[in-house]
Amino acid sequence: MTDTLRPSWATETFGLELHHDLTSTGYTVPELVEPGLRRNPRRAHLLVSTVLGKHLPTDPAVVLAAGERLGELVADALGLEASDAVVLGFAETATGLGHCVADSVAAACYLHSTRRHVPGADVFAGFEEGHSHATSHLLQPTSGELFANTAPLVLVDDEISTGATALDAIRALHRQQPRPRYVVASLVDMRSDGHRLRTAAVAEELGAHIDQVSLACGHTEVPDGLTARVTALPDPDLNPVAPQRGISRFVTLPWPDHVPDGGRHGVLRADVPAFDIAITAAANALSDARDTTRPAIVIGHEELMYLPLRLADALTSRGTPTRFQTTTRSPAYVLDVPGYPLRRGFTFAAPEYIDVGLEAESPRYLYNAQWTDADARPELILVIDDPADTERLRGPGGILDVLTAAGEDVLVAVVPSTDPVKLRRSREGRVREDNK
Repeated sequence: MTDTLRPSWATETFGLELHHDLTSTGYTVPELVEPGLRRNPRRAHLLVSTVLGKHLPTDPAVVLAAGERLGELVADALGLEASDAVVLGFAETATGLGHCVADSVAAACYLHSTRRHVPGADVFAGFEEGHSHATSHLLQPTSGELFANTAPLVLVDDEISTGATALDAIRALHRQQPRPRYVVASLVDMRSDGHRLRTAAVAEELGAHIDQVSLACGHTEVPDGLTARVTALPDPDLNPVAPQRGISRFVTLPWPDHVPDGGRHGVLRADVPAFDIAITAAANALSDARDTTRPAIVIGHEELMYLPLRLADALTSRGTPTRFQTTTRSPAYVLDVPGYPLRRGFTFAAPEYIDVGLEAESPRYLYNAQWTDADARPELILVIDDPADTERLRGPGGILDVLTAAGEDVLVAVVPSTDPVKLRRSREGRVREDNK
């Protein structure tokens, strides 16, 4: 027995439907995703999450609760092995979600894949993602030992459509470091029975156990010719312009060298207390700099999701009405019509220069970035790390240019990025102290 999502513009116009299969987690597909579109020859439909904080400004408490609930499912699957697990979040979409899951299970290590080639960071492994707009994933832990073990590996993504990405990653990583057990965790699982059989076949091929957990299961009904029909749509109307330009301001937030700013180079269980202390100090500085009379939308920068999410949650706890979302590399179709989740969109030049290959030159995107039922017009707080604080960020065609042209006031909060060399030395020093 299945329920169908309430009719949306994408459903009524194109016949794109998402169905929900009953689950016992307290979440349903209609609560977790809405149907969207994108101009991608690999896949024209997009599942727009209502709990991830990527395309839609979302209450940070909702994002954190979904990640914690998913972590509980992982813990149930792994039992006593949960605290030994290595959790891997897929860039860019699931870097924050993966961190939430790792926190929930108190995992030994959290690591997310990255598309950024960081100076001084060794590339331990990599894999490809078939349907993504940006396909190359790199793993850059401070030490291969963080990953090169036989602990269970938990792979976290926002949604699983076919399972192919997760299986390709498991195969590639299994060649690098074989393990007896894997768990694939996602907010929604939209695989068909055939896809599930494929997962079982790969598990048998590798001689490993592969579990799958999700907050809700369902399936997607994609009409014939959807890709061609979406491609034939008129160009979306991006980068709206307001009668009066907004203003931009900057603040640098404190962040210690020995605390990772996210999972790009690995977050250890021992790092969590220091991370929490660093968040409090950064939130204090942000609170002092922002306009306290207005609500806020905290906007993370692509893979930098979890730290901005925690800042948004800290602002909420201090009495500021706050929503959270991030920028993205993925182009989606924008149309301002009722019943469609992508009502407003911005495209801008990539601010950083240290990405993999030609992806550095690809445009970036931000969707919606508005809170229509807030008591006052929100201030946008863009949280970036310092490699993104460039002339591209500030100049014509950059994100500040397009947002202020739309009449938005933007506070840019710059966080010192983690130096993998300094972090590695700090960890080596702690090991030496512990061994004395």
